[in-house]
Amino acid sequence: MRPELWRRVVAEGLGTGLLVTVVVGSGIAAAELSPGDTGLQLLENSFATALGLAVLILMLGPVSGAHFNPVVSVADWWLGRRNGGGLSLRDLSAYVAAQVVGAIAGAMLANVMFGQAAVSWSTTHRSAGHLWIGETVATAGLILLIFALVRSGRAAVAPAAVGAYIGAAYWFTSSTSFANPAVTVGRAFSDTFAGIAPGSVPGFVFFQVIGAVVGAGLVIVLYPELGDSAEEFAVPNLELRRE
Repeated sequence: MRPELWRRVVAEGLGTGLLVTVVVGSGIAAAELSPGDTGLQLLENSFATALGLAVLILMLGPVSGAHFNPVVSVADWWLGRRNGGGLSLRDLSAYVAAQVVGAIAGAMLANVMFGQAAVSWSTTHRSAGHLWIGETVATAGLILLIFALVRSGRAAVAPAAVGAYIGAAYWFTSSTSFANPAVTVGRAFSDTFAGIAPGSVPGFVFFQVIGAVVGAGLVIVLYPELGDSAEEFAVPNLELRRE
């Protein structure tokens, strides 16, 4: 039996917000601790993000499935239609709204924690074809990973696997792997190392959606059997604990 929708929505908002706090906060700390060394700053930022994401999935996965990402929620709804599982449209709308609001709040929290204005619009422009390709690849890989784990019964390793993927994708993609529309919006609210200029957000989001479509298509090709919903993501033993 799934938790009530409001509990799942709170978990999604909280998780997405804390994820953005980790991304932006570790970016600010990295810039302050390693001034002038962009490579080291990226290493510090990616390491903190990978660990933080894994912890958040462990903490909130049993409540909402730990999507923390609108394209993951949309993919869950779309793929779930084949077997009557996945999110309903009502649930999807609530998840996405909570994720976006949480992401903005998370960026503001990180700003305030480091003594900056709650909102400082980013001036880091990220509008270029090679960056959009990077976002497409990063998002497609994330969707494929998540639903491959769910459909093959390996959701127990999701926290480590997803954290490791995002940490690695910081380095193997030109865009440093935002791979998340809500997080992208949130990062526009911080003019820091991890920020993205508001004018660059639509391009990133568009190609994240394209990447999600590619990733979902690969899931269907590679894992054609009907699988569980991503709401079972990271919570494979929940039913056993109730028995």
